[in-house]
Amino acid sequence: MGPKTTKVYETLRQRLADGEYGGPGEKIPSERTLAEELAIGRTALRQVLARLVSEGALEVRGRSSYRVPGKVSVKPPEGLKPWRIHGERDLYDNRWVKLQLWDVEPPGVERFEHHVVKLHRVAVTAVVDDQDRVLMMWRYRFVPQRFGWELPGGIVDKGEEPADTALREVIEETGWRPKNLEHVVSYQPMVGMVDSPHEIFVAHGAEKVGEPTDLEEAGHIEWVPLADIPGLMARGELLGSGTLVALLHILATKGKQNVTAVH
Repeated sequence: MGPKTTKVYETLRQRLADGEYGGPGEKIPSERTLAEELAIGRTALRQVLARLVSEGALEVRGRSSYRVPGKVSVKPPEGLKPWRIHGERDLYDNRWVKLQLWDVEPPGVERFEHHVVKLHRVAVTAVVDDQDRVLMMWRYRFVPQRFGWELPGGIVDKGEEPADTALREVIEETGWRPKNLEHVVSYQPMVGMVDSPHEIFVAHGAEKVGEPTDLEEAGHIEWVPLADIPGLMARGELLGSGTLVALLHILATKGKQNVTAVH
């Protein structure tokens, strides 16, 4: 970073350290506001914000929604070294899945080849109404050969923002249009061998805009009471990690979190 960018970085970091932007979870001013106040271009500002996020001084949710990090007591250990990756080669590749062999070397261990499966980025959305019900689909999945409840979601197309995917998939699969979207977490469901980024969104409120257009994906659509979720989980009727993560987030934060619209 240049001198001006470095100065903006130091200014924002000090403000965060001093609590100028409030406590954990509070939203900081928008990119436009910060760029005007600090007399810096948006591109350079995003570099600063990205560095603050990488350092844990900021959290980002959705599309350019930056917040003061949530308060935690545990700290990551220091001095640990990552694995070295010496190379990778494709074994199989098509539009849906890529299988690779990576040449890796863990610290203090001889290097070896490890299988890696690469899948598409996915966006999953939990839409909750004012009656504490969540919009779900009863679907058959042929891999586990069973029916179960799922949230709407699908693959993020190339060049598409995950928030746009989330909105599109809810409409296509259910016929309901969410009134807003909040990005709550990005995670990897099978982090040991599979690269499959999942983006989880929560929406509060929706309007009926038509019938589902993706009939293969839709299945039976129903507004399921949140009070039923623990029982459905115990019966093994909630399919997919994205569904479980989104619903557990809602149950864990119910009544504690405001929604920040990103679309």
